[in-house]
Amino acid sequence: MDLILKDARLPGDAGASVDIGIADGRIAAIEAGLLADAEIVDAGGRLVSPGFVETHIHLDKSCILDRCSSRRGDLEEAIGEVAKAKKDFTAEDVYERGRRTIEKCLKQGTTHMRTHLEVDPVVGLRSFEGVMQLVKDYAWAIDIEICVFPQEGLLNYPGTDELMVEAMQKGGKVVGAAPYTDCDPHGQIDRVFEISREFDADIDMHLDFGTDASGLDLDYVCELTERFGRGGRVAIGHVTKLAYVDPERLAEIAGRLRDAGVALTVLPSTDLFLMGRDRDHAQTRGVTHAHTLLHHGVNCSLSTNNVLNPFTPFGDCSLLRMANLNANICHIGAADDIAECFNMITTRSARLANLHDYGLEVGKSADLVVIDGATPHAAVAELAPVLHAFKRGRRTLTRQPAELHFPNRDHA
Repeated sequence: MDLILKDARLPGDAGASVDIGIADGRIAAIEAGLLADAEIVDAGGRLVSPGFVETHIHLDKSCILDRCSSRRGDLEEAIGEVAKAKKDFTAEDVYERGRRTIEKCLKQGTTHMRTHLEVDPVVGLRSFEGVMQLVKDYAWAIDIEICVFPQEGLLNYPGTDELMVEAMQKGGKVVGAAPYTDCDPHGQIDRVFEISREFDADIDMHLDFGTDASGLDLDYVCELTERFGRGGRVAIGHVTKLAYVDPERLAEIAGRLRDAGVALTVLPSTDLFLMGRDRDHAQTRGVTHAHTLLHHGVNCSLSTNNVLNPFTPFGDCSLLRMANLNANICHIGAADDIAECFNMITTRSARLANLHDYGLEVGKSADLVVIDGATPHAAVAELAPVLHAFKRGRRTLTRQPAELHFPNRDHA
């Protein structure tokens, strides 16, 4: 063995701690009392988990607050401001801003990422080229897949379709959508399903982003998912309209998503920031209750979305912070539901992204984090910091635990 993580507590296991042996980048053993001529990292009874999975982030338009205005703080302004800014994007510029964001993610224990990336005739493939280089340069620490999508419309924006296809040919792994910006939302959804079949790619859409729940595009997405046998390969993000439906209707919708095999990503920070702007008092939170959907059998994840841009003018790329924020927003207090918030940034996110080589099992890739807490519940509730991260058994992060310096003790 090359490395042994000693005295580790596993998620979902209230028993005694174990040792985790790693060889050739994979988990070789999980048992107590492992002995081998190997590097030793003492977890000290702390939680060891599979690395965090970021299912929905935008590297290409992160860190552009200095180029944009955010006065109204609504969705229309954010789309417009970024549309103006991206005219000046270069591959080098996207690379530099994306690098800063990726390194924040690494410092928070993220080991897998799906980044959504805009293509259209204005930005062309410049953002794509910058992010593709990031994918290569940071493969030592994180697996990144690109989801190509049309932020400002597809059918109403000539030339975008061809660019999406070209990006998929050049390395895009997932095809996305934003039908609420298109002149024909269902037509955009149809075309995205066509591209997914052409490239045998998963689908991940921005969907039903708003407050009027009288009409939901998710019904059509579920219909096409079933028609084309794409269950388990389709995800939808935001879906803030579900925050405005009554419990009975939400249960019906959850059953539809579950039966079709459509997963859902909630973006707590962005959704909280953008929703409720139509009111000057008694403002709504506009964040869909993912834990309620989980109770009905829908797979859900929590993710960061935007970082330091008009869609979300803040962010440290901590998925544990997203889990904690979600628990606060949605009034989650039950211990099992808080633990599920942890699952929605680890195992449930991995399932949404179809990461098959993931998990705390012998034979899986050793993509792990050591968290300064004992349980998933504690990690979320206390925003416990990540002390170590490993990618394929190689240490990528070390953070020292905070130490208090009491008076009269330091020199005792």
